[in-house]
Amino acid sequence: MEAATIVGLLADPTRLKVVAALALGAGTIEEVAGASGLALKDVALAARRLGRAGLVRRDGHVLELLTDRFGAAARAAAASVPPPEPLSDDPAESAVLAAFIRDGRLTTVPAQQTKRRVVLEHVVRVFEVGVRYPEREVNALLAVWHPDTAALRRHLVDEGLLSREAGLYWRSGGWVDVDR
Repeated sequence: MEAATIVGLLADPTRLKVVAALALGAGTIEEVAGASGLALKDVALAARRLGRAGLVRRDGHVLELLTDRFGAAARAAAASVPPPEPLSDDPAESAVLAAFIRDGRLTTVPAQQTKRRVVLEHVVRVFEVGVRYPEREVNALLAVWHPDTAALRRHLVDEGLLSREAGLYWRSGGWVDVDR
């Protein structure tokens, strides 16, 4: 069974309540009705649909949630997801970035200085060389990465990747991609 099929089945509030009641220990149609607050007729209809899909085994009034189907669907879905694109051509650098960046956002600033430097050199690339940015704009660019813009800005300045004077910031360090 595919994960999308399970999600589709559980998108119905009645079927979701039936699955929840079964997962919490209800074992009969009557127990599911009592635990979920649903009418017996609604529980029976939902159980029949879940049974046809292979999520519930029904023997008269006794119901059993086939929990192994959820795990199998999750493993199959995870196996079909392509690996994420590396964030760097350098495998060691890419491993550090993958540990601290999820979905294009910085999960945390690394405590270890060498890892922090790798992450900050990656983040500072959002700033163009030769452009001076007011603090408000710096905060807007950094907010895309992490909600604590002040700490991130401070780390970038402390590492010499950004410089600051009179409320303006500019890129002063890190690697720069140069088109030939």
